[in-house]
Amino acid sequence: MTATSDLTPEEIQPPRTTATDLQTVGGVAALLEAAIYLGAIVFFLFILDFASVSDPLQQVELLVANQTAIYTANLITYVVFGILLVVLVLALHERLVDRVGPSMRIATAFGLLWAGLVIASGMVANIGMATVVELFGTDPAQAATTWVAISSVVDGLGGGNEIVGGLWTFLVSWAAIRAGALRRLLNYLGLVVGTAGVLSAIPALAEIGGAVFGITQLVWFAALGVVLLRSRTNETE
Repeated sequence: MTATSDLTPEEIQPPRTTATDLQTVGGVAALLEAAIYLGAIVFFLFILDFASVSDPLQQVELLVANQTAIYTANLITYVVFGILLVVLVLALHERLVDRVGPSMRIATAFGLLWAGLVIASGMVANIGMATVVELFGTDPAQAATTWVAISSVVDGLGGGNEIVGGLWTFLVSWAAIRAGALRRLLNYLGLVVGTAGVLSAIPALAEIGGAVFGITQLVWFAALGVVLLRSRTNETE
């Protein structure tokens, strides 16, 4: 047997997480992001049909009638999504930073900022909803007015436009193209996603830009997850 004193420091230390491990976790995170996107679309647009309700008082009535379901949906759509996004941002950073350092560092900064904004949006939405639901029992009109203010904050943090997420997606895709990483088609799709997100900050293009961003990024997340899970060295085709 080898004495403990004969072991090197590297042999004594526990094994570190490998790059492949982080790529695998990042791939799973990307697939979960796509699933969350799809679930949010189905729940908010088709089950609740929240987008078709424009009157603030009717919106509050919808919140009161579906508080638990909406709270859970917000928690998953915003908070869990943001946590998974941190993992994905760091996985992509590790994969690309050695090849295109400066541009990838900028992309990562925007990615982490986006994750923070998404988490904050969900927390404000849920805490604000609880306040509005409680207020509705005594003063429905005031509850509606309060909800308008809270919705503006949520939209300002990230729900109203996708410029930060668009910048991250665009910069990551551009960095991957320069590095010859991931897949060409995936990277070009990412440029489209990112451009749509940035354009959503323009009032005249906000609705179409946000819609294109959401649908195409769902596809981008799913494809990205598959690519990361494969973890091939020679990626460009």
